[in-house]
Amino acid sequence: MKKSMNISICLMAILFFALSPSLAQKVETVDGVQIIHNEAQGQWGKNPRVELEFIKTIGEMDSLDEAVIFYMPADIAFDSQGNIYVLDSGNHRIQKFSPDGKYLATIGRQGQGPGEFQYPQSLSIDSEGYLYISDMGNRKIQVLKPGGGEHHSLQLTGLELGNIRMTSTGKIVMGGGGGMMIMSGGMDEDQDLGKLLTVLDSEGKVIQEFGEKLDYKDFLMNRSGNQYHFAVDKDGNMYVAFDVQNRIDKYSPEGELLWKSDRKLNFEVTSPKKKTGSRKMSGGRVEIRMPQMNRCANGIAVDDKGRVWVVGYERQINEDEQVQTEIIMGIDAGGRRSMSMKPKGNTDVRETDAFRLEIYSPEGMLLGKIQLGHFVDDIFINGDRIYILDKMRGSQYYEYQIIEK
Repeated sequence: MKKSMNISICLMAILFFALSPSLAQKVETVDGVQIIHNEAQGQWGKNPRVELEFIKTIGEMDSLDEAVIFYMPADIAFDSQGNIYVLDSGNHRIQKFSPDGKYLATIGRQGQGPGEFQYPQSLSIDSEGYLYISDMGNRKIQVLKPGGGEHHSLQLTGLELGNIRMTSTGKIVMGGGGGMMIMSGGMDEDQDLGKLLTVLDSEGKVIQEFGEKLDYKDFLMNRSGNQYHFAVDKDGNMYVAFDVQNRIDKYSPEGELLWKSDRKLNFEVTSPKKKTGSRKMSGGRVEIRMPQMNRCANGIAVDDKGRVWVVGYERQINEDEQVQTEIIMGIDAGGRRSMSMKPKGNTDVRETDAFRLEIYSPEGMLLGKIQLGHFVDDIFINGDRIYILDKMRGSQYYEYQIIEK
């Protein structure tokens, strides 16, 4: 009897240690919100229960086919038939491909009229196939018919235009708009930080705003330090991964903060190397240097199982790997705006060991990590396929299939 009890106790202990989340993370509750502090090793240990199988690339800089030569692609979206829409921002157009990568059509061109774009930054497709384009250069959201024809535009008065994602119920979630800012005046102005995310109806009317930013007490620091990527799952939950804060948030469709998650990093989340950055204005030209901080994330997406995939960093980008976007804006005598963008830095380097994919449970627990071998500027998931963007070096998407082990 005693031997049987000892065996039962041992089995219970083994089961406890196998299932206990405390081995992979520490959980606390603050003001009713669960906060997960993930350790370096996820619940899957050294053997992730998923792997990525490379399928193909979409986009080829050395091609003779203009349809696949992208310039700073910014987003990707999918319709109900599985067709692929690449927002080719630097070429002011959308390129449509079949699920197997065959070129089908070009939508849009450069300009300021209906169906014309000026460095569009975000694209999403609703359940009926309408295309929603966040056209930051023209300061509006353009809505196109499923075939690409003009439908209507949304002028967002009093709102900073950002990246957009459509929910299954037809709402527009907008956020992360500080990346391409048009600024004037002094840097010490008292500016409202605003909320992280804004939910709009299909006509652009604000339904709700929520999510708190970190106040750095400095104009440029608030812009740089609160940059983030976000994703929306099939149920309307919203996920935010901050670029330079060790912070991942999940919000309900109603805007309630459900959990916050962080993780062990191989580097410190440092104070900015230049405290306030700098901004100079001369002859209508604005030169901005943003504060430099260690980066924690560069993209977020959610799969059909509710797992959260975050682009994380194994290390910081070396100086000889760095590429930045140079933005030049101007206004002529007639009040017309002009803008140009181009990558600046070492665009010839395509391979790196700086990036990894971090996979989290729907509850924010770190499950595992997958090392990547190329540069990553964002991530998107459609079914069992992951699309990883290399925006300024390869100007292409890497398509992988998620293989469950």
